[in-house]
Order: sequence, then C-alpha cells, then structure tokens
Amino acid sequence: MKTTNSKKTKKLLFALLLVPFLLQAQEGQDYGVFTNLMLTAHPEKIAEFEAGLAAHNKKFHSEGAYQANVFFVMSGKNFGKYIWSMGPIPWSAMDNAPQNENGHNDDWNANVAAHALAESPVTYWKFDTKHSNFTKDFKLKNLAVFMLDIKRFKGREFNGVLDKVTKVFKTKDPDEQWGVYFNELSNADGQDMAWVNFFDSSSWMSEEDKFPQWYEEVHGEGTFMDFLKQFGETTNGDVQELWAFRPDLSGSDGSIQSASRQ
Repeated sequence: MKTTNSKKTKKLLFALLLVPFLLQAQEGQDYGVFTNLMLTAHPEKIAEFEAGLAAHNKKFHSEGAYQANVFFVMSGKNFGKYIWSMGPIPWSAMDNAPQNENGHNDDWNANVAAHALAESPVTYWKFDTKHSNFTKDFKLKNLAVFMLDIKRFKGREFNGVLDKVTKVFKTKDPDEQWGVYFNELSNADGQDMAWVNFFDSSSWMSEEDKFPQWYEEVHGEGTFMDFLKQFGETTNGDVQELWAFRPDLSGSDGSIQSASRQ
C-alpha cells in the first residue's frame, strides 16, 4: 500500500512540474524561438575573439532562418560579455541548424571558442506576439532588457498582470517598439520572462516614469496599488540590463521587419 501511494505521489509531482510546458503547448506547436548564447572573450584574446566571431557569422549566419546577431552587455554583473542570438525559428527547424558537414563546428571551435572562456550558458526564448509591439520597421541599436523571475505555479495569474501592462503601453505609447519573450526551460536564474525595449537614444533614461499615472488613466483611478500587489504576488524579483547591438560582429545589419514579428 505504501509503495502504491509513493508511486502516485511521484506521478503527481511530475505532472505539476510539467504544467508550464503543457500550458505553452496548448498555445500552438509552431512558434518562434530565439537561441541566446552568452560568451565571454578571453581577456588577452578579445581582438581574436571578435574577429573570429564576425567572420563566423558572416560565413554561416548571414541569411535565412539561421541568421545571428551579437549584442554587447553594457551594464550589470554581465558587463563585457556578448550575447549571440539566433532566431526566431521554430523548434522543428533546430535540428537543421548549421552543423559540421559544411565546416561550421570546426570553424566555431577554432576561431570563436578557442578565444573565449569555457562557461557559455545557453537559453531558449519563446517570442510572445500577443504582448509585443512591432508596429514599424526599424534597425537594432540599443536594448533595455527587463528580466523577471515568475513565482512557481503563478504563470496564469502573471499573464493576467502582463495583459494589463501591455494594454497600458499599447494605449499610451503605441509608437514604442518592444518584444516579450518567455524562457522555454525551467531555471533557477530568475530568467523566466524578458521584456525588451528597443531604442536609439539613451535620453529616455532620464525621463519621468509615467507608468503609474498611465496605468490609472487606462484601468481606473486607484488601481495602481492593486497592480503592485498582484505583481508582488506573482513575481520574485527582476533584473535589468542594457545591451548594444554590434553590427560589425553580426550576420545582419540589424534590420527588423514588423511583418515578421506579427
């Protein structure tokens, strides 16, 4: 009898762990995913690292579905590191990414990895069209990346909060371009969701934060405090980083077509 109960408990725990993935699967099987690889150049080989990364991307990741862009982290604990980002492409296309039959892996190992430190974390981000706002074509320059740690089993409640935030910005600042992305894999790094603002000038950093005012103009007077409560109940914390696009190291010129993000 104890053995049977133990098996049932294990099955229940396993099912609970799968809940986030099952919810995502219900939204559709074919969706865009970004592969983000964080790289750290060897301090004595930065020039060689950048030259090798630029040449590799121009040769293997300059067109089509596997085009890759590179960003330089400008703030926080990851300052000085590079983000190599490929996508968005569906999971069904991942197995067809460039491999060693055309010398891809050998080139990466000899000209990129050889000049980088060993630790290179990889994350996979699902592009969320519903909460993003791509209304015009633009070129990448600067990114403000706002990453959130969502409390366990609070995904549904958090999505309700995110719906309200998205409505505020689409109503009050519809010309701003931003993307929302969800981490495809469980992690203990506080990187469950990322809200990315794309901007040219850093002058916006000194502007007054109008979000509390805008929130009540959209959702009603006195609603902002309720929002803060709901936000606190569904998240553990957040981290913000500033990234700069490096066209010299990328496989593209950073052109973003709004139609491709719908």
